[in-house]
Amino acid sequence: MPSFDIVSEVDKQEVRNAVDQVNKEVSTRFDFKGSDARVEQAEYVLTVYADTEFQLDQVQDILAQKLAKRGVDVKCLDTGNVEKVSGNKVKRSVTVKTGVETELAKKIVRVIKDSKMKVQASIQGDSVRVSGAKRDILQEAIALVRKTITDFPLQFQNFRD
Repeated sequence: MPSFDIVSEVDKQEVRNAVDQVNKEVSTRFDFKGSDARVEQAEYVLTVYADTEFQLDQVQDILAQKLAKRGVDVKCLDTGNVEKVSGNKVKRSVTVKTGVETELAKKIVRVIKDSKMKVQASIQGDSVRVSGAKRDILQEAIALVRKTITDFPLQFQNFRD
């Protein structure tokens, strides 16, 4: 029985490369001269440091640009609140979301079931498995999910006949 998986994955190496590029650009820019602006990475949690909130926003814009150039969808970033560190320095944590969360998975399953297509959708961990009788119906299901779920980056993998 043909099937495919709906997942949301981010390449950790591309995120690391983007963080390195951001730190390199910030260290060479004139408007950041003498400041403590940088981005640190711990797995999928990025911490943006700067002297002021304005510089923090600038560093975050540079981060978004570099991630987009590297093929990482910016919609998967979850930005935290600004926190004061020692003195007048500030930081903000940015989480790179991976995996399809349960609420989004339920929404995907509901969209597929409401469409009355002859496919079955089931939640399996942090992915959604969709199976059907024919390949054409599965391709219609992919088109339907792409059209309806636009607020979160999804990939369709493991297409099997």
